[in-house]
Amino acid sequence: MAFSQTDPQIDTCPTRRNWVWFGLQLILRLIFTVWPQYRARGNEQLAGHRGMLFVINHQSFLDPLLVGLPLRRPVSFLARDSLFRVPLVGWILRHTYVLPINRESASASSIRQVLARLHSGCWVGIFPEGTRSCDGRLGELKPGFLALLRRADVPVCPVGIAGAHAAFGRGKRLLHRASVRVVFGTPLMSVEVHRELDRGEEVVLNLIRERIETCLAEAVHWRESH
Repeated sequence: MAFSQTDPQIDTCPTRRNWVWFGLQLILRLIFTVWPQYRARGNEQLAGHRGMLFVINHQSFLDPLLVGLPLRRPVSFLARDSLFRVPLVGWILRHTYVLPINRESASASSIRQVLARLHSGCWVGIFPEGTRSCDGRLGELKPGFLALLRRADVPVCPVGIAGAHAAFGRGKRLLHRASVRVVFGTPLMSVEVHRELDRGEEVVLNLIRERIETCLAEAVHWRESH
């Protein structure tokens, strides 16, 4: 995957919400707390961190919204560059710090531009599975994101989402009423990540997977107990 050649926000680093992000949060909170029944926790521990990489399980197209909803800072996610040409949608994406990618032409520029965001102190979110889960469970993690970890001196925050698959997962055309829970885990400090990288990629993949699974299990338990 490669980013489009024009990203007007690549050198910017938002540390607080702009009016577009803030307005979307207000609207989505009204919608998501009722339909679906959305709750999140763990995000309070993220205050004070500058650049940070969120690694998240992927259940639904809603996932970027679900992760960003409780945060006071925007998170840069990735989206197909074709979406930026859609009226209104493209305008919203450009003003919520989404990174455009071209799925047809893979290039190292994708890594460079994500690293530019991280190094400038931005929060960036990725889905290491690479695609949405078919059954809500965590799938295999693709090792491509390890290149980011090697070159980025930032904490890595695991995030678990439960219920998004039931609300708007694969095969669903409409948003269904379902409880959705999001759990932000304790960030892994870059020193720990790089120490594990020195032991081998498989070690890091297992560590990241374990942390995401822990957050996911907590989110599932929270969802089922309420």
